[in-house]
Amino acid sequence: MDYLHHPFQGKRHTVFAKKGMVATSQPLAAQAGLDILKKGGNAIDAAIATAAALTVVEPTSNGIGGDAFALVWTKDKLYGLNASGPAPQSISPEAIREKGYDEMPVHGVIPVTVPGVPAAWAALSERFGKLSLQEVLEPAIQYAEEGYPLTPILGKYWKIAYDKYKTTFTSEEFNAWFETFAPNGRAPEIGEMWSSPNHARSLRAIGETNARDFYEGETADKIDTFMKKHGGYLSKEDLSKYKVEWVEPISVNYKGYDVWEIPPNGQGMVALMALNIYKHLGEPRWQSKETLHHQIEAMKLAFTDGLAFITESAEMPISVEQLLSEEYANKRSNVINEESGNPEVYYIPKGGTVYLATADEEGNMVSYIQSNYMGFGSGIVIPNTGIALQNRGHDFSLDVAHPNILKPGKRTLHTIIPGFLSKNGKAVGPFGVMGGYMQPQGHFQVVTNTVDYMLNPQATLDMPRWQWIKGKVIHVEPEFPSYLVQSLIGRGHQVQIASDGGTFGRGQIIWRNAETGVLQGGTESRTDGSIAAW
Repeated sequence: MDYLHHPFQGKRHTVFAKKGMVATSQPLAAQAGLDILKKGGNAIDAAIATAAALTVVEPTSNGIGGDAFALVWTKDKLYGLNASGPAPQSISPEAIREKGYDEMPVHGVIPVTVPGVPAAWAALSERFGKLSLQEVLEPAIQYAEEGYPLTPILGKYWKIAYDKYKTTFTSEEFNAWFETFAPNGRAPEIGEMWSSPNHARSLRAIGETNARDFYEGETADKIDTFMKKHGGYLSKEDLSKYKVEWVEPISVNYKGYDVWEIPPNGQGMVALMALNIYKHLGEPRWQSKETLHHQIEAMKLAFTDGLAFITESAEMPISVEQLLSEEYANKRSNVINEESGNPEVYYIPKGGTVYLATADEEGNMVSYIQSNYMGFGSGIVIPNTGIALQNRGHDFSLDVAHPNILKPGKRTLHTIIPGFLSKNGKAVGPFGVMGGYMQPQGHFQVVTNTVDYMLNPQATLDMPRWQWIKGKVIHVEPEFPSYLVQSLIGRGHQVQIASDGGTFGRGQIIWRNAETGVLQGGTESRTDGSIAAW
């Protein structure tokens, strides 16, 4: 993809390279991926190495005990991997209500679902990797054993988590979190070294057994024992039955570009629905008041419907094909007028996260995302493993009428989504914006900034962002142009200017020039983002 000169140039410069590139939120993790490329690994090996390193060098956002999704471009074909885990077989809405809950709790053993991350690494390595999983995990193992100094944004969110948890995590099941992540009775400080030998041993066992230790071996036994002791539902049987799912990616065409996402249970189709609605609302203009209003209204409608309908594909009351159809997009775009709307769910006719992108000289490219959710996840760390477990079960509904109702063995609506862009059957490249329900909104803004305004990757990521919260409430970053803020207020939007950019997502982009093979990368200025290039 080539770019025209544009008045907005971004806070950093786009990085160019030819042999390989890794873009992610931590410099050490990016370097780990590049080291694997230089050892003869491909983009898939580099993605696994980077992801494993991120569990060590950014535990505030992800871990071995989380879920993952990936889009892999290789030999002119795009593959999708869904490595999200289901609810345990022994759980049910009735069991949760009997414990006194009206909704799924955020922390503790109850919202823990089967982790998919180790299985994702093993599946990617087995199908597409050139090096062994053991060799690819070695950089992460070294960081865990020897330690590393905390970077500024990492240190900030680690301290925020500790300050919250020290007053809320007061029961025994949370002791291992403090032993692991606050070993000196406090959060480690920026620039201070932190290590986790237990985490290193868990990674080594995953590498040596192609992840089977986590699901069937000693680690699985430790998880099972802990859960039984503290009244949790996740069992060794749940772990041993787990398998990743290879899926066909879904897409829409936006002005000649195919925008790709993982199908439900992920929320990626919200971005596709919003793009489909938005393209019916006239030609966009740079920094236009009307264009911004149309973008927000399209996203509100898409998100409202996504939250109402998305769950496991087989249990959705309306199909993916219907929601991505031109008929749906036309009907929803006709709802939008010049005032802020209060979105209602589409009428059905009867009938916390880390993202990384990698690329190599052979043409392989990976869009990969993994998360423990809401920062450190459930707050549960399995003793003597360093493994923090996710809390994805929190997103299940206990309402029997809701499509995303909690069921044994079911996967919940999932927030983490990798994105990919192609044109005329050729890869443009991977992109992603992590951050809970900001993610499809970030994907939407990346695509429109790239396609409509021809911004380079870095400028695309540096553009001030907006975020729909609920109803008519919109948050914008402090740098957002004031005349646009006033225009939104005049149209009835309830605009709040955020104090910082921490809630607006953290993204990475790598584009490939189809003719020369030259790679162009952008990384996130809202975190300790880094691009390692060769």
